Amino acid sequence: MLLTDDIIESSCRHNMDFDLKKTLEALLLSTAEPILLKDVVKVFARYHQELSEAQEAIKGEEDEDDIAIEIPSLVTQAQIREALEQLTEEAQAQNRAYRVVEGPNGYQMVTAPQFAEFVRLLRGAPRPMKLSPAALETLSIVAYRQPVTRAEMEAIRGVSVDSALHKLIELELVIVTGRAELPGRPIQYGTTDKFLEFTGIKELDELPASDVLSNHQIDEWMRRSEEEPEEISDEDVGLSKEPKPDELALDEKFVEVDWQRENVESDAAPEPESNENTPL
Repeated sequence: MLLTDDIIESSCRHNMDFDLKKTLEALLLSTAEPILLKDVVKVFARYHQELSEAQEAIKGEEDEDDIAIEIPSLVTQAQIREALEQLTEEAQAQNRAYRVVEGPNGYQMVTAPQFAEFVRLLRGAPRPMKLSPAALETLSIVAYRQPVTRAEMEAIRGVSVDSALHKLIELELVIVTGRAELPGRPIQYGTTDKFLEFTGIKELDELPASDVLSNHQIDEWMRRSEEEPEEISDEDVGLSKEPKPDELALDEKFVEVDWQRENVESDAAPEPESNENTPL
């Protein structure tokens, strides 16, 4: 009966001072791993089930009238999400030593930014990774364009991406996602869950809107780059417009000269006679 007694005692405390936010805070403190919302719902469901089983276990006992378990109602997913959002806002507003963040793998309690350096030194961890401008540009292209091939990255950047791409793969921010349905079946690349953690977002839809890197505009830009260059007129470079023959004044006209014919006729013309025998 020890287990049943513990459940009964826990139930009494639950009904007297149950605080959903504090309960969620305790769950987040109990693990360093992210917790999915569905897993939190399962915790409350199992708790509710154990209370129900405890109530069934004491039925038929002599002291049944003296022991009454009031089973609390199940906590809904909407209530849990609302409480977690309140925890997140309170931690930020009250400038607590921790923050509650939602990542791609669930909710997690993390150290506030102003204390991160002290925690790093305590753990002996290396400094956070920093990316070069070239790596950041390449990562941005992959994030907005994915799945993207190496050739597309280089067409956008205008330079080789080998070094930056290898660095991003080494840091597990970018991975191979497949092959494109193009001649040669080039490899395609995309971002990882670690990229989401690195940027502090839970899904790619939260990336800031970018007109420059949108798929539609990149496709249009690449299409235009493959077209024949447009003819540049005199006006485009600041010169006065050259009039057409039908736009000249009545007393002016273009004279077309066939220079090849002129040269042939000039070569064929007889040379003038020598003046050596001409009397003085």
